[in-house]
Amino acid sequence: MEQNNPTRALQPDEALLRALDSGFSERRIAAGRGGAPLAYRCGGSHGPVVVLLHGISSGAASWLSCASLLAAHARVIAWDAPGYGNSQALPIAAPKAADYALRLQDLMRALDVRPDVIVGHSLGALMAAAYVAEASPALLPAQLLLLSPAQGYGGPGKEDKARDVARQRLEALAAVGVEGLAERGPGRLLSAAASADMQAWVRWNMRRLDPDGYRQAVAMLCGDAIDDYLGRRGQGVRAQVGCGALDVVTPPPGCAALAERFALPFELIPDAGHACYVEQASRVAGWIRRGLAAA
Repeated sequence: MEQNNPTRALQPDEALLRALDSGFSERRIAAGRGGAPLAYRCGGSHGPVVVLLHGISSGAASWLSCASLLAAHARVIAWDAPGYGNSQALPIAAPKAADYALRLQDLMRALDVRPDVIVGHSLGALMAAAYVAEASPALLPAQLLLLSPAQGYGGPGKEDKARDVARQRLEALAAVGVEGLAERGPGRLLSAAASADMQAWVRWNMRRLDPDGYRQAVAMLCGDAIDDYLGRRGQGVRAQVGCGALDVVTPPPGCAALAERFALPFELIPDAGHACYVEQASRVAGWIRRGLAAA
């Protein structure tokens, strides 16, 4: 699906990049027993801790607008998942969500924080669900927010779908490379009404994908599933599901069905595609604030 807006910004606005450097700059830390490097961005200096997990085609920087709206009243931490940005990849070719969740625990321990709310977008939702199933009680959040969650294709009866999705994604990467994926990205991740600047922001973030990290993430998407993790989430962790009303990647009916299976509140984000926190940052920030209040 191509964007209807004929205006095409080739690069993000300079003011946006300055804000990224000044208010949401990258930090790096050695985490875990092996001291694996993890990169993250942090906004705000006080208040409850909100942890933001990006999806398969993005990175920590993509949360800038949403994080900026939260930073006045919360400490916001957005990581680059292993294999993304300057975060060291996992040492296995086909990791599970639990492997990413262990690294997230390492980051929380290294920063000496306990999250109050974890927000997982798309594939990040699968990682977040694994985190609340695997983390020690001392590291559990009060609230888990799953935003346009990727549910994974590792469940029973999904073997053919898993193979098809893996083949399509890896063939596309081989055929057009990261740059080609970035050019296609806005047409799938944003609604047709998204501005040229939003499209440029999605491309900018996608251009920073690492092919090997992306391949690992594809393996996790196609080899794992969210339901088992949600069913085992830690005691006292409440969860909610949200979805862009115009999302064609994880469409609303599937997200609503996930919420119904686990008796979770479900909310549509109006006028937003899959990357709803980019397209409707204010609305998503409001949803997160309500999650904080509930926590």
